[in-house]
Amino acid sequence: MGMTEVRVRVVNLASVLRGIGVVPRETKVFGLANGGSVRRSIADVRYEIGECTGAAPVIFGRRGDASLLGVVTLEALGLRLDPLRRRLLPLRLMIA
Repeated sequence: MGMTEVRVRVVNLASVLRGIGVVPRETKVFGLANGGSVRRSIADVRYEIGECTGAAPVIFGRRGDASLLGVVTLEALGLRLDPLRRRLLPLRLMIA
């Protein structure tokens, strides 16, 4: 698995989220690549990318935290990543 960059605007500073009325529902501990850990608040929000909308968790980031649009959010939007062409494509939704 490699990293792929898709150009979207992601802003996750806690002050921005609170400023638009997003209220944290709980705090969780997140592991870091260096072996450390941090505590961050989380909430649920609606996302929009083009015509696609969906709800997924958001982490109340702090200055210096990396911004990331992850697979959980993409799946909630009904999107998938094409890593070869580096584009977002519709996701074939399935019920098992």
